[in-house]
Amino acid sequence: MKILVLAVGRPERERLGPLFDDYAERVRRFGVAYDARFVPEVRPGGRFSDAHVLEREAGLFERPFRAMQRRRVVPDGGLLTTDAFTRRLEVWSQPLVAFVLGGPLGLDPAFRATADATLSLSPMTLPHDLARVALAEQIYRAVTILRGCRTTNDPALDAPVALN
Repeated sequence: MKILVLAVGRPERERLGPLFDDYAERVRRFGVAYDARFVPEVRPGGRFSDAHVLEREAGLFERPFRAMQRRRVVPDGGLLTTDAFTRRLEVWSQPLVAFVLGGPLGLDPAFRATADATLSLSPMTLPHDLARVALAEQIYRAVTILRGCRTTNDPALDAPVALN
């Protein structure tokens, strides 16, 4: 299982960056190749038009894909339950799945059209750093399910525990 998270802009290191890193390390402990890469954010509103910013960011995203067989998953698709996401992740990650998170303007429409699948983390707008953490947490949860670990929604957790 190989997972790549590509995002525009480096995560904010003070608060949410360490949380993202913690989930990434947890996933790696299960033997999953989990990598996160970040492309520089091109600030909109300066000398570049919004369309040009999106096109430049898409060009930066293309570099990691040139030599890889991959599946791309981009935002704005349907909502999935944890179980459905887990089943899809198992298929998507063979040989490699790349989750792509755009910047403040989203993703270039031409780049989005090349995606193998779309996924929504929430119908609400999330700050980008929080979206990265939410995605990392769901990946971690899916990996624990695939590896047979109990989750908080496991009915077995509701059973009384005998203490010796």
